[in-house]
Amino acid sequence: MTPSANWSFPTAIRFGAGRIIELAEACVSLGMKRPLLVTDRGLASLPITAQTLDILETGGFEHALFAEVDPNPNEKNLAAGLAAYAAGNHDGIIAFGGGSGIDLAKMIAFMCGQTRPVWDFEDIGDWWTRADADKIAPIIAIPTTAGTGSEVGRASVLTNSETHQKKIIFHPKVLPSIVISDPELTVGMPPMITAGTGMDAFAHCLEAYCSPHFHPMAQGIALEGMKLVKDNLVTAYTDGTNIAARSQMLVAATMGATAFMKGLGAIHALSHPIGAHHNTHHGTTNAVVMQPVLRFNEHAIKDRLSEAAAYLGISGGYGGFYDAVGELNAALHIPDTLTDLGVTDPDMDALVAGALSDPSVGGNPVEMTEINTRQLLESCF
Repeated sequence: MTPSANWSFPTAIRFGAGRIIELAEACVSLGMKRPLLVTDRGLASLPITAQTLDILETGGFEHALFAEVDPNPNEKNLAAGLAAYAAGNHDGIIAFGGGSGIDLAKMIAFMCGQTRPVWDFEDIGDWWTRADADKIAPIIAIPTTAGTGSEVGRASVLTNSETHQKKIIFHPKVLPSIVISDPELTVGMPPMITAGTGMDAFAHCLEAYCSPHFHPMAQGIALEGMKLVKDNLVTAYTDGTNIAARSQMLVAATMGATAFMKGLGAIHALSHPIGAHHNTHHGTTNAVVMQPVLRFNEHAIKDRLSEAAAYLGISGGYGGFYDAVGELNAALHIPDTLTDLGVTDPDMDALVAGALSDPSVGGNPVEMTEINTRQLLESCF
């Protein structure tokens, strides 16, 4: 039997197979009459999207669909989305899809009433207080992938198309008010996307667990999230119709995004500029650089990951954990190196600078410098 439950951590989550049917009632509870459903181009024409729009139609809502979302969404996508939101006189956002679609949807809800440019709200100090919180539209998030956990995040990642930098835009009210987490919506994910998004969830849990910051609650969530990925990702990858595995992966993704309030690290610090410059899939990039980062951090995380290995049922302590990551990547047919991923002729200076300016560096167990970051990057090719 697959689980079905209502949680309020960190927001209201309606989890269970078939619960997409509750969308109309969720819209009513937030006062939405004219929601804009935001998703990516790939999902726009799929049956799960048509089903969701039918639920809104049956419920009597004036609704519209916006799907001009790039794999690494940018300010141009945001401008187009804001224009669609204003043209339709919408009063709320349904964020539907994977990390890209949900991240952009949250930014449309956030920016629809602001007068300053989006870059003025980057996650730096108290910049979020610059926003008019009363002008942020209500958000319902519906994940269709099990990876980023953006459905329970207070921020979005937006790429500056001119500088090729990924920026984190933060505001507490960007956290969706309601999440409908229905594993049946993830059944159609292609194996490659299942693998990449699943490893993104694992990276979130792993880096949160290894972060030196003090947050025992996130620490525990990260540990259990890693176990769920270890026990279920390969099954979801090889048998996409397995609802039990899909359910556990959807939970793991939400747990990873909840846990990384403790901090991220070098995996994401490298992945963000690589994705911004070379348009690689974020979760797959995380998976490719994961073992090099584990080697980079070994002396600082060896004891901690030995404890994690024991809980995950992995023998051999830190070494066993390291090998298990490699075996998981191999089972998912993750490329061995960034070169194999398609990153050619990299501008190492730009990638090093991007990594060192990424907010994730602050959570890495080993201090990242220009010298050791370059060496780490070079080891990934």
